[in-house]
Amino acid sequence: MRLVIDGDGSPVKEEVIQLAKEYHLPVMIVTSIAHFTTKEYPEFVTLIYVEKGHDRADYEIVKLVESDDWVITQDYGLASLLLPKGVRVFHQSGMEYTIETIDLLLLQRFEHAELRKQKKRVKGPKPFTQNDRKHFLSVLGKELSQHLNEKR
Repeated sequence: MRLVIDGDGSPVKEEVIQLAKEYHLPVMIVTSIAHFTTKEYPEFVTLIYVEKGHDRADYEIVKLVESDDWVITQDYGLASLLLPKGVRVFHQSGMEYTIETIDLLLLQRFEHAELRKQKKRVKGPKPFTQNDRKHFLSVLGKELSQHLNEKR
């Protein structure tokens, strides 16, 4: 089991790494070379860079993940590709994407894109706050604890 982060724009990398350290899990961050960093990560974190391009990191994640991996992404399209593989997928808000909810999320994304094409105002996401970080950490921590206890 690995924790895989869609690294392009993820605000919860440090929180995921913190939990991975606590639960002794490897982390894989997949991101575009456009987001190259010299930041040093712990040994259990693997950084994978892909070429610049629309959805390149997403396709690399789809290619690399296994059914027991957990992925953190805010990308509904990526989530929709991972769920049929049996991967658990979480949003940075702590919400877990499911087969039952992904179609509605994709429909809403499509409708918002259509409204934007018509120059109609569509509210964007609220700024990510410190409380959002704490909530994500709490939710993912509980899920990991429960999952790992069930495996014992």
